[in-house]
Amino acid sequence: MSDCLFCKIIAGDIPSSKVYEDEMLYAFRDINPMAPVHVLVVPKTHIPSADDVNAENSAYVAKIFEAIPKIAASEGLTGGYRVITNCGEDGCQSVKHLHFHILGGKKLPDQLG
Repeated sequence: MSDCLFCKIIAGDIPSSKVYEDEMLYAFRDINPMAPVHVLVVPKTHIPSADDVNAENSAYVAKIFEAIPKIAASEGLTGGYRVITNCGEDGCQSVKHLHFHILGGKKLPDQLG
């Protein structure tokens, strides 16, 4: 989508700090990190949210979850990490392009919010 922030990042129209890339996904550092390591992992095809994952595009999600352990290891997250996706307005999804946050590098709080 031409007005999607993450689509523009994937296309190289907006600079990012790339962490990982393959034919189906792109991972980059969050510009407003909530932990010492905060990486966003996005499919290279526009999927608006987790609500929009279906049989035609679920391979992107599978590929992302295959890559997450590799990305975490490359970032030195040997003590564990958290993977989060936000969905919809009440879930605080700020960019309407499916994305997964990898958070780590310190002991994370048990509770959200």
